[in-house]
Amino acid sequence: MSPAEYAVAREDELAPGQMKRVSAGGRKLLLCRTDDAWYCVDELCSHEDYSLYFGCIKGRAIKCSLHGSYFDLATGAPLNDPADSPIGSYPVRVAAGQVYVAVEG
Repeated sequence: MSPAEYAVAREDELAPGQMKRVSAGGRKLLLCRTDDAWYCVDELCSHEDYSLYFGCIKGRAIKCSLHGSYFDLATGAPLNDPADSPIGSYPVRVAAGQVYVAVEG
């Protein structure tokens, strides 16, 4: 089954370094904007199911504020302990001022 695209934000809604909680395909996600790109990842940290929304974006990574683990926004891979499992990462497309996320159905 091919992924479905969901409109989740306006392009001008987030400034670089900001994030927004969104829902798409029945999943709770986090839309993140860096200086040069958009990313979408699972909202919850894989280590303790804590919301990454309470963390911060540093470069191309997001930090979990509970235990300090960082995740690569492009791949979802954990970058340091204590997290050792990746989070989901989803394709983002910007067109005509709208931000879309693709999620498997």
